[in-house]
Amino acid sequence: MMMLNKLTILSILLFNSLIANDILTEYRLHGIDNIEKKLDYELTQKNYWEEYLQNKETTFGYIESYSNVLVCNKFESTLTLYQKDSNDSYQVTKTYSAYTGKAKGDKFVEGDLKTPVGIYNLVKKIVKVDSFYGPMAFVTSYPNVYDTYQGKNGSGIWIHGLPTEQERDEFTKGCIAINNQNIECLDRHIDINKTLLVINEDSVLVDISKNQLATLLANLYSWRYAWLYNDTNQYLSFYDATFKRYDGMEKEAFEKYKTRVFNKQESKTILFTQINILPYPNLEDTFQITFEETYRSNSFSFNGEKVLIVKLTNEKFQIITEK
Repeated sequence: MMMLNKLTILSILLFNSLIANDILTEYRLHGIDNIEKKLDYELTQKNYWEEYLQNKETTFGYIESYSNVLVCNKFESTLTLYQKDSNDSYQVTKTYSAYTGKAKGDKFVEGDLKTPVGIYNLVKKIVKVDSFYGPMAFVTSYPNVYDTYQGKNGSGIWIHGLPTEQERDEFTKGCIAINNQNIECLDRHIDINKTLLVINEDSVLVDISKNQLATLLANLYSWRYAWLYNDTNQYLSFYDATFKRYDGMEKEAFEKYKTRVFNKQESKTILFTQINILPYPNLEDTFQITFEETYRSNSFSFNGEKVLIVKLTNEKFQIITEK
C-alpha cells in the first residue's frame, strides 16, 4: 500500500477541523493505513465528484489529457477543430469542409467505403505520402478497443489532403480528406499527442451532464476501491454479461482469472491520472473512459493507458470491454 507523505496528511488536516479530529483519532488508534482506506472510500462518493466538477469544462465530457478535439460530422461533411482557451473552455478554432466515405453508416469491414464512427487518437503524422493524399496525412487509431470488441476490421483510416497531380471523386474510401491548404493549417494548430478525434454520422453530443459525469467518476473509483481491497464480488459486479476483453477473453474466464488473483490478498497501489470520459458517438448511455494507470503489487507492476467502454444503467456502470 502506498504511504501518504506528511505534506499530504497536513493538507488534509488543515482542510476541515472536524475531519481533522476524526483523522487524528483514526491515526492514533489504527495508524496510517486505515486513514488511507477511508480516503480511498471518499473518492467513491458522488457528492465529492459533483463538487469537484462544478467549475470544470465538460463540453465533450470530462477531459484531462487533450487540449484539442477534432469533430467530424459526416452528414454535414465538416471537420471542426475545438481548442482550449485560457479559461480551459473548448472554443471553435476552425471548421473545414471534408470528404468522407462513399457509403453511409459505420465502418465494419475492410473495403466497405465507410468512415468509422467512434473516438480515436492521432497516432502518427506522415509527410512522405503518395501525391494522391496531398502534402501529409494523420493516421488514426482505427480500429479502437470498442471496434475490436464489435469485430470490425480494416485499417488505414487517415485525415489527409487532396491529390496534387490526380483528379478525385467527392468521397473517400473511408478516410477524412480536407483541402491541402486546410491540412497544412490543421498541422500548424495541433499537437497530435494532445488531439482527440470524434467522428459521428451527425452532430456530436456536447454540454455533457455533470451529474452523469459525477456518477461515472464515482463508479470508476468504486471499481478501483473493490480492486484495491480485494473485494472480488463487488469488483466483478461492474462487468456486463456481454463483457469480452480486448484479447478475446470472455467473462467466465475473466472471472476465474480475477478470482485467483484476488485470492492472493496482495496489497496494491493503484493510481489513476489523465482521466478522460466521453459519451460514445451514436450510442445511448455508453461511454469511453481512458486513463493512465499505475499498478504495483508484489507479483506484478504496470504503468500505461487503460481503456474502458461502459454502459451506465441505474446509476451504475457496466464494463463491456477493456484494455
